[in-house]
Amino acid sequence: MLFDTHAHYDDERFDADRDALLASMPERNVGLIVNPGCDLPTSRMAVALAEKFDFVYAAVGIHPENCGDFVPEQIDALRNLAKNPRVVAIGEIGLDYYWAENPPRALQQEVLRRQLGLAEELQLPVIIHDRDAHADSLAMVQEFPDLDGVFHCFSGSAEMAKLLWQRGWYLGFDGPVTYKNARKALEVIASVPLARILIESDAPYLSPVPHRGERNRSDWLSAVAETVARHQGISPAEAEDITFRNGKRFYRIP
Repeated sequence: MLFDTHAHYDDERFDADRDALLASMPERNVGLIVNPGCDLPTSRMAVALAEKFDFVYAAVGIHPENCGDFVPEQIDALRNLAKNPRVVAIGEIGLDYYWAENPPRALQQEVLRRQLGLAEELQLPVIIHDRDAHADSLAMVQEFPDLDGVFHCFSGSAEMAKLLWQRGWYLGFDGPVTYKNARKALEVIASVPLARILIESDAPYLSPVPHRGERNRSDWLSAVAETVARHQGISPAEAEDITFRNGKRFYRIP
């Protein structure tokens, strides 16, 4: 079975059929899903979905694109949400330097540091969003040596990947590994111990080939599993099984 370790079913693109689509996932070979929030409203919705579906878990956090109105009281709100037993991580958090209109880098770094501190306090893993911010993202997580986490939709180098997996961190891979221009990502997959790989849909974003351009969903994650299998020299069934167990271990799901 597939473990979709990162999907945003709180997104408005699922408003028309969210419950029906989620309810169908077990029969579509999807055994577990983690839904990370990107701000307080979506974090609350992630928790609500996790309470409604027994195969869905939540993560709570403030995404770097959504931190422009940050006030310290938001950390208290995340702390309260994270007390729910259906919450398994702090995320999606991180740094995004790609868009010029994103909040200032200094603010992104402050909000990330506060959330890393919260995860350390609560002894929860973290889900890191790192876009065009590799050096700063790596430096900041290294400030918290007791934390473990995953670099979601990993886009760094094999050298950066090695620094992370040697620290016990995980690397998440999504639909873009199936694209024609995925050479670097495929080199990274081939170089990383399989025990440190997670697979993610990032639904409704990043649909894999042959669904590129469509609204993504968890069962299409099989295309990512097949790509991982091909570059790790194993069967797709083995890739599904091992990444499923990796996800349970990372998120501490019994």
